[in-house]
This record gives sequence, structure tokens and C-alpha cells, in this order.
Amino acid sequence: MILAIDIGNTNIAIGCIDGDDVSNVFFLSTITAKTADEYAVDLKNLLEFHSFSTKTISGAIISCVVPPLTEVVRKAIMLLAGVEPIVVGAGVKTGMNILIDDPAQLGGDMVATAVGALAKYPPPLIIIDLGTAINICVIDRKGSFIGGAIAPGVSLSMNALSAGTSQLPTVQIEAPAKCISANTIDCMKSGAVFGTASMIDGMAKRIEVELSDKATVIATGGHAAIICEHCSRDVIYDPNLVLHGLGAIYKKNTRP
Repeated sequence: MILAIDIGNTNIAIGCIDGDDVSNVFFLSTITAKTADEYAVDLKNLLEFHSFSTKTISGAIISCVVPPLTEVVRKAIMLLAGVEPIVVGAGVKTGMNILIDDPAQLGGDMVATAVGALAKYPPPLIIIDLGTAINICVIDRKGSFIGGAIAPGVSLSMNALSAGTSQLPTVQIEAPAKCISANTIDCMKSGAVFGTASMIDGMAKRIEVELSDKATVIATGGHAAIICEHCSRDVIYDPNLVLHGLGAIYKKNTRP
């Protein structure tokens, strides 16, 4: 079994990969104050709680957007399973041509997400990761990563709205009954869900104009399930895209 670990700003996603399939996915909170020993114990307890033995771990791969945790989690995997994990970054083979100004600026999670999408869907692709930030990645018809866009995530925006105003509360991210809402709570929910869905529709349309091509749109990340069902265009929801991509990158870097 291969452990695929995606360290995000809010959560750490852990995928158990057997062959080409992500068989199970678990989550830990991202806490930068924790030590390698603490994360090793957390991972061990989490896996054993779900009836997985750490003795079955034959390899691991990490993508991380929280730099202080990269080395911490790498050491935790060493303590847990005695294997040296691959860390997505410079020198790691991805099989994807990256055509942005500085490829080193591209986060490991975005690389893995794009690789996962290319392994499953025909390009051109528009990949929208609705996490703490909204990351939009664009893959052209040749399978090259050509750029994208970044916007504040849904929860981040709503928390900022509540913190920056005197009378607006914190609300749950869910769709109200109507776009035109008649109370403050539903008005905020409408803006968060329908507004983000409209942004996705609009950005996809603009990107297709620049590509001069029709693209497949894929949504992933924590809020994707809530948002993409309210988009006016077809959007494929794929919750484990980054973990599939990590599995594909692991194979590219461990073949004889």
C-alpha cells in the first residue's frame, strides 16, 4: 500500500493507494505546532482505527503547501513505516510540461491535481480546486500546464466578511432556497454558493475564449460538492483528484 499525503492549509488528506485506485481517504487537521512524533502517532492511530496495518505501507508521497510541515511529515512517515517518502518538488518527474513563467512557483498540490486530471480526462482541461483558496489550473490540448487563476476560498471570504463588518454573522456554507433571499443569513449563503458557482461559469467561459477551444471542467476540494451542482455548465466533481495524481507521480518516480 502507498500512502499519498496532501498537506493543505486547513486539512491533511491521506489516501491509501492499491494499484491505481485510491481505496480509502482520511483527514487530519493541519497544525504547524505538532512534531514529527505527534504526527506519526496521529497517522498510526488513524490507520489502525480504520483497520489498516502500518506494516503494509511500502511507500509514500507528499505534496505540501505549508512549508514548515514538509520535513515534519516526512520524518513522521519514516518513523511510522520506515520508508523515505517522495516529496513533490524540483527534480521529481511528473510527465507534464509546465509552461508558466517560473515552474518552481507551482505548488506541489496543483502539480499533483493537474497530473491526476490528465490521467483521467482528455485535455484541454479547466481544473478548479475549491479549498482554502480557489485554484484554477488550465491544461491545453497538448497536455501542457499553461497557467490559471487564484481567488479567495469560500470559507476564507465569508470569514473575512464576518470579521470585517459589525452586523454580519458567520454562516454555514450551503445553498439557500432562492438566489434572491429575504434575510441576512440566506443573502450571505446566496452570495457564497451561487456567487462562487457563477464565478466558475464565468471564468470557464473566459478561459475557453482564450484557448479558442472547448474544455472539460473538473471541480475538486472541500467545497466542490456544494458549489458545482449550482453551476450552469457541466462540471465534473472529482473529490480525490490530488491523491490520484500523487499516486501517478509516485509510479513515475519508482519504476526500475
